[in-house]
Amino acid sequence: MDKVRIEAIETRAVIGVYEFEHEAPQPLVLDLELTTDFTRAFTSDDLQDALDYDAITRHVRSFCEASRYQLIEALAGGIITQVMEHYPVDKVAVTIRKPKALTNALATVWCERTRTQMMGQE
Repeated sequence: MDKVRIEAIETRAVIGVYEFEHEAPQPLVLDLELTTDFTRAFTSDDLQDALDYDAITRHVRSFCEASRYQLIEALAGGIITQVMEHYPVDKVAVTIRKPKALTNALATVWCERTRTQMMGQE
């Protein structure tokens, strides 16, 4: 299988378990790793046979900005679900960094799921 990485997607979201975190969106930085098959794109040279990185980035950014989660783990699950529902991928890995969550440290969550796992079959 083939992979696409989209790194350092800057976005904002209302996210956190503490009340003060619900007052305004906080910055997040995301990385996506998308597994798919580019065999057709190798010969067609057509975007329809590949993944539209710009569309995926805009979709994920829009989803995050409209979301309201307590946990970045739950946001990661929401992103994985969104990508799988809208794009032909077999596996999605997402890294979410919440730069302002900790003092003198960086909170990061990494999650990966296959389409089969998300359908509850694995």
